[in-house]
Amino acid sequence: MSLKMLQVTAPVSAEANIKSIATSHECVISYHKGVALDEDHALFFLLTRSGDRQKVIDALQQLLSISSKARISILPVETTLPHVDQEGTTDTREELFQKMGQGARLDMNFMILTFLSTIVALIGLMQNNVAVVIGAMVIAPLLGPNLAFAFGTSLGNKELMTQSFVTAFSGISLAVAVSAVIGFVWPELPDSWELMSRTEVGLGGVALAAASGVAGVLSLTSGLSMTLVGVMVAVALLPPAATFGFMLGQGELKLAYGALLLLVVNVVCVNLSGLLVFLAKGIQPRLWFERKMATPYVMCGIALWTILLAMLMFVIGFRPV
Repeated sequence: MSLKMLQVTAPVSAEANIKSIATSHECVISYHKGVALDEDHALFFLLTRSGDRQKVIDALQQLLSISSKARISILPVETTLPHVDQEGTTDTREELFQKMGQGARLDMNFMILTFLSTIVALIGLMQNNVAVVIGAMVIAPLLGPNLAFAFGTSLGNKELMTQSFVTAFSGISLAVAVSAVIGFVWPELPDSWELMSRTEVGLGGVALAAASGVAGVLSLTSGLSMTLVGVMVAVALLPPAATFGFMLGQGELKLAYGALLLLVVNVVCVNLSGLLVFLAKGIQPRLWFERKMATPYVMCGIALWTILLAMLMFVIGFRPV
């Protein structure tokens, strides 16, 4: 959805500046002043499409510093008449931040969905039932915190990075713990190709994780549904985590080691590819000094994930068969 209505609450004295912003950006389809509010404030409406909408919002944010009552609301627009040409679908930094904040939230719903998806995934793995494994992926909430960490890194936002790391770590730890308990009480190792395939690391798994990270970020920044992409990321993360825990519970340390390698490789690939796509799409802080402070986080993040991936590939290459 590329059409967005920017509803701006600002002092009446800022009307000339708002009109100048509207007329100087091609993405603004229409502009008008709405009703007057108390204390010399008024509503202003700018109908926008994709393009340089981010620049419009950045310029409007200057208004937030001149009045404590100033506010910018970004509202979705299904369509408008007469029809206008739409230039793709790209969400702004502020819209992405809202999505990422929700995805990185650690609450009871996140833990319950992780618990249930782990149970379902493990049943599917042990029964060699691909359909059940895919069903578990639909409810697994692992996409949000992993991409939120990459997004926080691109903005140099330590609070979002910390929150998303804790959420992702908690989710994966819960999946491993639940699987380990089931593995401990399970009588014998199931004869399942789906389960055993998660104890081996290959280039296919690395490519899947990298593609999941790229697709996740592209889906996010385009304002599209993330359901299918969430399934892709869950496929890369949840089955290896469940397999790792189950093999630990079974006492199969060699198989558990293989599943752990696959899990770590996938986590690194998802975060590295996500961060690179955010960088390529120009997702960065608004103010120049914030961009300057965020640069070390981005560079260190890329270097860290790249080095970890290289080390893991080295370990996998020389891993005894």
